[in-house]
Amino acid sequence: MLAYIVRRLFLTLPVMALVAVFVFLLLHLSPGDPAAIMAGENATAENIAQIRTKLGLDEPLWKQFALWVLALASGDLGQSLFWGDPVTTLIGQRAEPTISLALTTISFAVIVAITLGVTAAANPGTWIDRGVMGFAVMGFSLPVFVVGYMLIFLFAIELKWLPVQGYTRFAEGFVPWLRNLVLPSLALGMAYVALIARITRTTMLEVLSEDYIRTGKAKGVANRPLLLRHALKNAAVPIVTVVGIGVALLIGGVVITETVFNIPGIGRLVVDAISRRDYPIVQGVIMLFAGLYVLVNLLVDLSYTLFDPRIRY
Repeated sequence: MLAYIVRRLFLTLPVMALVAVFVFLLLHLSPGDPAAIMAGENATAENIAQIRTKLGLDEPLWKQFALWVLALASGDLGQSLFWGDPVTTLIGQRAEPTISLALTTISFAVIVAITLGVTAAANPGTWIDRGVMGFAVMGFSLPVFVVGYMLIFLFAIELKWLPVQGYTRFAEGFVPWLRNLVLPSLALGMAYVALIARITRTTMLEVLSEDYIRTGKAKGVANRPLLLRHALKNAAVPIVTVVGIGVALLIGGVVITETVFNIPGIGRLVVDAISRRDYPIVQGVIMLFAGLYVLVNLLVDLSYTLFDPRIRY
């Protein structure tokens, strides 16, 4: 197991290297000059040139990339061009809202999706099955921002049950913290629920057609233990795989969701950085998200041994 983990970690190095090259070139070759944006509309060419020299933007592209990679290898994500603070500091200040939103969304999505998928598989062809699949299709079809504005209009403006936007830190109380995360988690988790529910239903239907399930029914095993203890456990590997893959949806949706609900998280930080051409922040956050996605996939691979003892690394 340890050898497998070490080997997988080494295999992530080429992946992260390709991500680094792509992110660096994408940002530096795109239109716009961060020095001109920082200098302001009334700045002279001399002022812009001074800022470019100060930031090192007048150096050859390969040299800028080499310096950035060396700093990245030492854990330095650079310094914000606009705020002037280290990128790691800015990310740390915005981490709590994003982590809270991600955890509540994953918890809500996994619980609801597996419940819906198992229920649909246990009642194939019925109105329950068709209703779950209809909900899954709707979840895939509606963009996150559309769902977010619909939830705001219904639960915040019309019913006035929940706040429209903002974030309350966990230290200020569990209930206020949770109230501010209910609507964003529902909006962000809709597509996640649809994805996991469809895979859960499909996998469960395959497992329920196996001989040992029919044998269990013939021996009089109750329906609930048969579904949860035997069928769901054997269907867990594809479900866990999809949960890991869905983290990519979650990462992309965080940016939109935090913008819609005015949550001061990492997603909002990225949006502000893009509008100001703040290269170090955008690069640092993308590299962080890429590393997180690789780590999640490694944890998903390792979790297979918990559900299927036949898998060994």
